[in-house]
Amino acid sequence: MSRKKKKNSVLVQGAILAAASILCRVIGLLYRSPLREIIGDEGNGYYSVAYNIYTIILLIASFSIPLAVSKAISARLAKGEYRNAQRIFYGALIYAVVVGLAGFAVCFFGAPYLVTPGAVPALRVLAPTIFFSGILGVLRGYFQGHSTMVPTSISQIIEQILNAVVSVLAAFLMVRTFTNVSTEALKLERASLGAQGSALGTGAGVLIGLLFCVVIYVMYRPRMKRQLRRDKTEFIESYSSIFKILIFTITPVIFSTAIYNCSPSINQSIFYWILGNKGMSELDITVMYGIFATQFNVLVNVPISMASALSSAIVPDISGNYALGNQEALKESIESATKLNMMVMIPCAVGLAVLSDPIIHLLFPTATGLGGDLLRAGAITVAFSGLSTLSNGILQGLGKMRLPVKHAFIAVVLQAVALVPMLFFTQLNAYALVISLIIFSLTMCVLNAKAIQKYAGYKQEYKKTFVKPFVASAFMGIIAWAVYQLAFLFTQHAGGYFGNAIAVCIAMAAAVVVYLVGIVKTNAVSEEEMRSMPKGHLLIKLCKRMRLL
Repeated sequence: MSRKKKKNSVLVQGAILAAASILCRVIGLLYRSPLREIIGDEGNGYYSVAYNIYTIILLIASFSIPLAVSKAISARLAKGEYRNAQRIFYGALIYAVVVGLAGFAVCFFGAPYLVTPGAVPALRVLAPTIFFSGILGVLRGYFQGHSTMVPTSISQIIEQILNAVVSVLAAFLMVRTFTNVSTEALKLERASLGAQGSALGTGAGVLIGLLFCVVIYVMYRPRMKRQLRRDKTEFIESYSSIFKILIFTITPVIFSTAIYNCSPSINQSIFYWILGNKGMSELDITVMYGIFATQFNVLVNVPISMASALSSAIVPDISGNYALGNQEALKESIESATKLNMMVMIPCAVGLAVLSDPIIHLLFPTATGLGGDLLRAGAITVAFSGLSTLSNGILQGLGKMRLPVKHAFIAVVLQAVALVPMLFFTQLNAYALVISLIIFSLTMCVLNAKAIQKYAGYKQEYKKTFVKPFVASAFMGIIAWAVYQLAFLFTQHAGGYFGNAIAVCIAMAAAVVVYLVGIVKTNAVSEEEMRSMPKGHLLIKLCKRMRLL
């Protein structure tokens, strides 16, 4: 395969995974509103507390498995070592089962010591998911190592659909006996049961995703057997060496992703502890944290999921080029992925900032103004987190597994040092969580960028990657805000909610068109670069019809 075709293939696979991630996030947004109506901000707060701890245990037990498996398999496939690639898969399955069982035990039996009492039932419901997630991660890593993101993408969509259905249904059944609760104790009990029902959806989604990937693997076996028969590899790796490879690959990624993702749990603990000592009730703290976690965090993570998908797609390509010593192709992969990433992250950040209140009221009709204010204040973290997520994947693909660990540790310390005085000496409350998140993601961006320049010999281009997309996005933001205000004047007679929904859709459509015009007119992207993008020929055709090219 030529270098150009290979680069296009990486972008296409990244686009497939990104599209699936966005669809999953949209499904997640759609069910968040009815779920909030059922369990309230209190229930969302307890679920978020349990989910944050579950995420850390999942990271340690299995979250890094897809990356490690795809990296190890792609490096061997690049050399035609099909037998060794398959042995990596079998070894990873054994690893996932052992570690997954250990993670389940810690999560289930350690729940009373890890979370507040109201979140214990939800964490115990999430415990079996850790075991199933490890096996699912091996299968997804296997497919990604073979440079196909389709099974991963489809399984993610199926997983999210079942998650949404079961979460809403189970939460409804759990809390239906609690009507017109008035005391704080009853409200907290209702919230705890609602969080438990929501957690059931998470487990059901992972289980159906695992079953789907198992079916796809069974269908793939005949092709795999043909590859094994053609394999001429003389040196067959032992399982002991494979376990060492997996452990040495997974362990740094575990520390990196665990430290990177433990930031919410650390912030959560500091938040509850300081505000509790300042005299705020558990109910008020839980409501505030629930708004931050389920309105602000959920929305900013929608575009960031695209960066995560692109990071997963580019790791096998970078790993393969690095193994072959193909320096020029390596730099091209980093450049194209970074540019595509920022061309999406920057306008998303601007769009969320200027339309924060309308978007919150569209998704959470009965929400207070806090969610919109938090989103407006912290939308910039979309750009920083998107870039830091991608750069983490690049460093891991380069084999510099310890660097993201070091950088994440530094970032966690800095954001915690900033969060404590903000909560102690100011009334920022939830805004302090947003500011600390910005500090964390910005620190990761700076440190990762320096490391990539040092170890990949890649010098970042700024004008077309950052400046021009920002200029186009700023103009887009102004137009989107004006279009929304004008559209709402004409649509508000249809009712507050429906008038807002129509105005938001019109404003978003205008934003897409304006941004497209902006990036073409500022030469942020050339016709040749468009051609290398997924479905780039359609984009070029559209631009020519609009007389932009």
